[in-house]
Amino acid sequence: MDISVVVPLFNEAESLPELAAWIKKVMTEHGFTYEVLMINDGSTDNSWEVIKKLSADNPCIKGVCFRRNYGKSPALFTGFERVQGDVVITMDADLQDSPDEIPELYRMIKEDGFDLVSGWKQKRYDPLSKTIPTKLFNATARKVSGIKNLHDFNCGLKAYRRDVVKHIEVYGDMHRYIPYLAKNAGFDKIGEKVVHHQARKYGKSKFGLDRFVNGYLDLMTLWFQSKFGVKPMHFFGLLGSLMFFIGLIAVIAVGAIKLYNMYAGNHYILVTDSPYFYLALTCMILGTQLFLTGFLGELIARNSAGRNHYEIEEEIK
Repeated sequence: MDISVVVPLFNEAESLPELAAWIKKVMTEHGFTYEVLMINDGSTDNSWEVIKKLSADNPCIKGVCFRRNYGKSPALFTGFERVQGDVVITMDADLQDSPDEIPELYRMIKEDGFDLVSGWKQKRYDPLSKTIPTKLFNATARKVSGIKNLHDFNCGLKAYRRDVVKHIEVYGDMHRYIPYLAKNAGFDKIGEKVVHHQARKYGKSKFGLDRFVNGYLDLMTLWFQSKFGVKPMHFFGLLGSLMFFIGLIAVIAVGAIKLYNMYAGNHYILVTDSPYFYLALTCMILGTQLFLTGFLGELIARNSAGRNHYEIEEEIK
């Protein structure tokens, strides 16, 4: 099979027939063998009934229906588990992503040798309240991930070699960082294509401004996991040792001040009168706790079932 199209959706019943017809038209014109996996993420409208009808009319359309709304990442992960095509395309169901982009995305994967190609909505039909935070978010994501050539990490329209989606785990809200996940899994041939962004035709956006706050938190989580996921002692141990060293210097200062006052005859000045005493106490406690956190994290990592799981591209037997 040439192409698998994964479409996560939530309350998009109006747009699904038009999207299915558009995808079928593109695939037929270019002679692709294909499947469309529509992942119904707990919609409260009649999206699932529409999917069942579309599937009855076109056997290339398949569907999965969640019992409740889990989010876009679980929907994508569920689709990725089931895809069979050599090239996997993801797109949103709201018709803002154009299926006409599929042939060129397919060519970039098959002929140009990219592992992943991400769409870039260079001209967007979104309000400033959405575009400005998006630009700031993408600038931060480029800096943290080291993927300098991507302008739009969160674009739903992407293409992948099948191996990529089979070797990454998309969870929580990590769909924003699939290129980063792919890079961490060893798939670093990542390209970008300017794609046409269309104004929303039906319904309304399902995303609020809170996604940008959560996006930054998820980015920090992913950065920490990629750097220290299997070696937490390198992070917590370093911080703990630094804090303990600062506390040790403060203890020396407290002792020196006490000895000086005793030598000067000020026997009634207590060590608790010095601010260095509280600095020493706080830093040594925090240092010990951070060091123990790193030690416990290291024990957990060493006993993790996946501690020695490595992605192997090819093997000779």
